[in-house]
Amino acid sequence: MILAIDQGTSGTTCLVVDEELAVRGRGYVAVGARYPQPGWVEQDPEELWSSVLGAAEAALAEARLGARDLTAIGITNQRETTILWERASGRPVHDAIVWQDRRTAERCRGLPAELIRARTGLVPDPYFSATKLEWLLARTDRPATGLAFGTVDTWLLWKLTGGDVHATDVTNAARTMLFDIGSLGWDDELLALFGVDPSLLPEVVPTSGVAGEAELLGATVLVASLVGDQQAALFGQGCFEPREAKTTYGTGSFVLVNVGGDTSPAPPGLLKTVAAVAAGHEVQYAVEGSVLTSGAVVRWLRDGIGIVEEIDDVERLAVEAGSTGGVVFVPALAGLGSPWWDPDARGLVTGLTAGTTRGHLARATLEGIAHQVADVLEAHPDGVAFLRADGGASRNAFLMQFQADVLERPVEVVADAESTATGAAALAGLAVGIWRSPEEVAALVRRGPAYEPSMPHDEVERRRADWQLAVERARLRQRGPGVRPRDLSEPSRPDADPLP
Repeated sequence: MILAIDQGTSGTTCLVVDEELAVRGRGYVAVGARYPQPGWVEQDPEELWSSVLGAAEAALAEARLGARDLTAIGITNQRETTILWERASGRPVHDAIVWQDRRTAERCRGLPAELIRARTGLVPDPYFSATKLEWLLARTDRPATGLAFGTVDTWLLWKLTGGDVHATDVTNAARTMLFDIGSLGWDDELLALFGVDPSLLPEVVPTSGVAGEAELLGATVLVASLVGDQQAALFGQGCFEPREAKTTYGTGSFVLVNVGGDTSPAPPGLLKTVAAVAAGHEVQYAVEGSVLTSGAVVRWLRDGIGIVEEIDDVERLAVEAGSTGGVVFVPALAGLGSPWWDPDARGLVTGLTAGTTRGHLARATLEGIAHQVADVLEAHPDGVAFLRADGGASRNAFLMQFQADVLERPVEVVADAESTATGAAALAGLAVGIWRSPEEVAALVRRGPAYEPSMPHDEVERRRADWQLAVERARLRQRGPGVRPRDLSEPSRPDADPLP
């Protein structure tokens, strides 16, 4: 039995998984967030930790097992979220700064884009950890030698091991904007750029491998995998071959395309990142596109403006509406990620008339999620053979069909939408010998419905053109007239040509 800990932005899920990769028990605890200023997002690190304990206890209770029955623990986590704490006391010096946070957008505009892209595979953006850490360090007078930095995996491992182990894995390190993905080590030049003392940093370990011994609910259990949530989902979906792609539809939508051992730069507007790395195996890479707002905008329809009472009402309203009535919704509630990388963009609804209903807006919301994913995959010059989908919104049949239509590619949904957690469990199982190879894991992945594209090509082109025009308007929202959206070949440079 393996306990998979999936610490996400909106909550923590724990699964007890057996040797058939079947879920025997599940626990979930929601976590809150604070928004102290527009564009700022923070969470309490201690709440993240307590949610893990609560979800683990619930999962074990449902499985009718105790922690002593566990063979290993796998941890997967929201990436880029940044935590700084005191080594001696274990107390955070500030709330965690969440990956969605945009407070360092101005700082990112002045960063050396070519250097960062060449070393890290990333683009200068407040999404990543480095400028968050720099912001935290500028606001504490504590000496660096007495502090520890980590993403959420590092924080949880520290807590589980009673402060004995300060480590992260390569997939999470690769998202900090401080890590050289070629040499697989912390980069001295980038550390100097952001004023980060090396003593703050965790040790970097393989994704699949024993990282330490945890004390959990009265038992000692090996922690055998650490992995960023999107790389966990790529593994859990069985995307082990180049051009196989997955999208996780969660708070955001994250698209990863397996590129094997290819070390060449990512296509313009996309990111290069490290995929799961097992101890003793060659490093594998993925090209990634990050949609910053996806499932979060569906929750906004419910919690922010109250047009639905339940999340499931959105799909029903969208189907009943029959069309968007000309409405296009660009859900850039936290700026735009790939391939635009525009932190100043804002959400925009176009095409409203006196006849617009909440059903039109619900349908435009779901279509907007699919269009953002299509933007990412269109920026990948080699294309993809198919797209595999997981995450909560992958259960939305309307969204999945529309996604297949605008991609003009099949979309396969896994039977268990929580392949992020099962991916972490599989990586832990490989480390302790439950499975001998990734191929054994792939054979256990259960497939759900598949969606084939059915929309005529000319209709797809019309829908995509309407969407692109709306994106341009969303980006001009903060820039003023006469400024054209960024050239994708140079994601960090505004293009001053006037709009036609």
